[in-house]
Amino acid sequence: MEYIVSARKYRPATFRSVVGQGNITTTLKNAIKSNHLAHAYLFCGSRGVGKTTCARIFAKTINCSNISDDFEACNECESCQSFNDNRSYNIHELDAASNNSVDDIRSLIDKVRVPPQLGSYSVYIIDEVHMLSQAAFNAFLKTLEEPPRHAIFILATTEKHKILPTILSRCQIFDFNRITIADAVGHLKYVSESEGVQVEEEGLAVIAQKADGAMRDALSIFDQIVAFSGKEISYQQVIDNLNVLDYDYYFRLTDAFLAEDYKKGLLTFNEILLKGFDAQHFMAGLNSHMRDLLMCRDASTASLLEVGQNTREKYVQQAANCSVDFLYEALKIINDSEQQYRAAKNKRLHIEFALIRLARIVTEKKK
Repeated sequence: MEYIVSARKYRPATFRSVVGQGNITTTLKNAIKSNHLAHAYLFCGSRGVGKTTCARIFAKTINCSNISDDFEACNECESCQSFNDNRSYNIHELDAASNNSVDDIRSLIDKVRVPPQLGSYSVYIIDEVHMLSQAAFNAFLKTLEEPPRHAIFILATTEKHKILPTILSRCQIFDFNRITIADAVGHLKYVSESEGVQVEEEGLAVIAQKADGAMRDALSIFDQIVAFSGKEISYQQVIDNLNVLDYDYYFRLTDAFLAEDYKKGLLTFNEILLKGFDAQHFMAGLNSHMRDLLMCRDASTASLLEVGQNTREKYVQQAANCSVDFLYEALKIINDSEQQYRAAKNKRLHIEFALIRLARIVTEKKK
């Protein structure tokens, strides 16, 4: 049986299955409901957030001959079936990264004149549209402004600032959100259950953080972990495979700083280096740890913490032992150390001195 990667296998096929873009899917469904369809849309956002997926779902839905009561495609009519089987002549996709010349756009303009054979609209999805040349953009302008009634353009880009203002003025612009940790974990749970994979929730949170707001990246990492660990995946296996520093190191270090035990701090740092982690990467993680502790000091900012439930409880417990003054001073020391790291001759000593200073904060505050 052919193996299909999770990013393709679980690619959303309806508006309701799109992850983390409720405001956009609702707007598009309302446009279909009221029959207020624009002739050109611009979908902007970072990679893996659902721009092309939403474009395809939108194109499929507006050509569906039996739209459901909640304005989703029926997946049963001839138009939907042809779309699902990748044989639809109503939907045309162009990758502007490799088709960015004037001739490519002229060829597209010639196709636009032909009405759809099935359904009401011909939809042209142009991915990475910012890659079009200046001349190609200019050739595209008139058609984009006044296309035939049956033609709808959906432009997708990761770099909105590179799009010409004249193009922007002709489009309805939708800015896609980065996928939150909570949304990514929720979808990864669904995928793991569907695949019969058992994963600790803390491990899923690490995968979501590593993906940095891209659902596609999260699913690719998930596949990698499954290949490494099999059907039962622990938090430890996830951090080992992704070469991520365990939160436990930062909790231990903070306890050492609060106890004014610089020796324990230096030994923990040495243990981290022996595991092959980069010192600068370690300091960036320590900086984030102190920031997260500061967020946990108040209920109103605790929601800014994007970790699993068990780790969140540890943060809340440790934050209760840290004063705001301690955390403020710790962040200042770590930030200064990070900025001066590149210029330091003895980089290990530079970090060790910062750790000793962190273990002296409580003493200095007593004076």
